[in-house]
Amino acid sequence: MNDFWIACGHHLLERGEGGGLCVTDEFLKAYIARPELMPPEDACPVERRLHRELLADPRQPVGVGDIAGIADPDARENWQFVLAFRDLLLRHPTLEAAYLASVRSGANDLPPLFVNQLVHVILRNALDGCDDPFVLRAAELFFRMQRILPHEQALLLGDEEIVGGRNPTPVLSLMSMLGATTDAVVDVLSEENLGTYWQRSDQFDMALDLTAGGRGPAALAQAMTRWISHLLGIDVVIEPLRALQDAKLSWYVGLDADATRLGDRLWHGEELDQPSADRLLALFRLTLADASRALDDVRDEPVYLILSMTADQKLRLKPQNLLTGLPVKRLEMVT
Repeated sequence: MNDFWIACGHHLLERGEGGGLCVTDEFLKAYIARPELMPPEDACPVERRLHRELLADPRQPVGVGDIAGIADPDARENWQFVLAFRDLLLRHPTLEAAYLASVRSGANDLPPLFVNQLVHVILRNALDGCDDPFVLRAAELFFRMQRILPHEQALLLGDEEIVGGRNPTPVLSLMSMLGATTDAVVDVLSEENLGTYWQRSDQFDMALDLTAGGRGPAALAQAMTRWISHLLGIDVVIEPLRALQDAKLSWYVGLDADATRLGDRLWHGEELDQPSADRLLALFRLTLADASRALDDVRDEPVYLILSMTADQKLRLKPQNLLTGLPVKRLEMVT
């Protein structure tokens, strides 16, 4: 079986009886050993002692006074974030339970970096055994910001960190025949090159074609289905749509902040102006396999999922919205 996303650290974790990921000392030590926390030569004795002791025992309690005693303010802030993240993981039986508790609380005290890394490793667990690189590439949207890449009538997505550097419009391999030159070259995932994804999965250097009617939207639908099933323990069916025509928008979930705002406007019966309509990237219809788990007032209605881009052509998908925005009775994940 092909492995993927090795850099997320899933091999450092243990899987519990319910399928969730249980934190280990090795996983915690990987965070303590990050370069941001490595004391420099001029670090104060308090910082050096804290780093040394946590590498030996990453679960040991750390008091507020221990952090306050660190002389360097930047180091003090880094330790506050890492220890808050560690304590969140230690309070719950699995990483999945920790993430679900965090998003349900609405807390925004963790840096996006830590949240994305948590989503990354949980998705690796949820997609374990998946043999479709299109689904895996689509799932990267959950924890990696994307940039819209212009190419004729196709809707192509490239990883923002890879393509958004010195030149915001990289050459796609399918365009190289035109003789374009730029700093970055990105392959578009296709039937011809999908076998190379396994060796490149930690590089995030393959673009996804999200054009309506293609494999991209269907793959994203599968990734969202696996995410919901893994974290909430419910089965859903998600279908890509070409357009939202004559549909009763009884319930919708914005998959990003901009999509939520657009959905709010549609909910209130507003007509979208052309620039706003042009920012819609994809639409999906979600139905629950077991209708009895839906809230009573929308039990027989589908849920519409809306995906859009920002004004500067970026996509910041919010996977937590799929867990907190569905019209389902309160459920707990299977740990």
